Amino acid sequence: MGRITGKARIAGVFGWPVSHSRSPLLHNHWLGRHGIDGAYIPLPAAPERFEQAVRGLMAAGFAGANVTIPHKEAAYALCDVRDAAAERAGAVNTLVFRDGRIFGSNTDGYGFMENLRAHAPMWRPANGPAVLLGAGGAARAIAAALLDSGVPELVLVNRTAARAQALADALGGPVRVATQAPLASAALLVNTTSLGMTGQPPLEIDLSPLPAHAVVADAVYVPLETALITAARARGLAVVPGLGMLLHQARPGFHAWFGVDPQVDAALEAAVAGDIPPR
Repeated sequence: MGRITGKARIAGVFGWPVSHSRSPLLHNHWLGRHGIDGAYIPLPAAPERFEQAVRGLMAAGFAGANVTIPHKEAAYALCDVRDAAAERAGAVNTLVFRDGRIFGSNTDGYGFMENLRAHAPMWRPANGPAVLLGAGGAARAIAAALLDSGVPELVLVNRTAARAQALADALGGPVRVATQAPLASAALLVNTTSLGMTGQPPLEIDLSPLPAHAVVADAVYVPLETALITAARARGLAVVPGLGMLLHQARPGFHAWFGVDPQVDAALEAAVAGDIPPR
């Protein structure tokens, strides 16, 4: 945490619950590194009190806030202005309070793409189709980012086919729905479900059909290395663990609230990873 004076800029993260969030750890790491007069705090808000809480903090002079489950769609509805990524995702994870108005953005897709480029610099959109497991909020933001990057085809695989089809219809472009992941032709496999997360059922998938040049990414970061990432490493595939997505998606909000464009580096990753079970 940076130094705190009467001029401090304050932000935080809304969630219900929010005690599990690592966002305070990473933002306060940046605040301390840059010697910023400010703080970033957890903001537990029940769904029925969310709007009241947001407007109250704006009135109290907060710079803004991140938004996590279950508030992202409610945050979208509250915004006076939304960026293109938020409009495509239909959800907001970053709020900026300015001149009595609420500005909303969705940085999940940005965070995913920056993490992908950092861990798999050889990946190019033109390498081939991307296969996305899941059709929830994270899937929508990541799918939009991949389509915007220029992937030739995006294949959605979800337990509920109707939900995947609704997402495909909303996204438009070269998107199709499949009941089984077509791995033999995939250049990128992305898990956006909660399967494989600590306390959740495992993600059961056979990676053997994936070509040698394929990249495997997981949005799950608890544990730090999921069974999916371990299995992909064992096959010699390039892997993209989920923690970096969390770190990179935080950058635009921090810049908007505190005026510094922070960097994701080994020191930050170690600080946050130290709070997460390795396996």
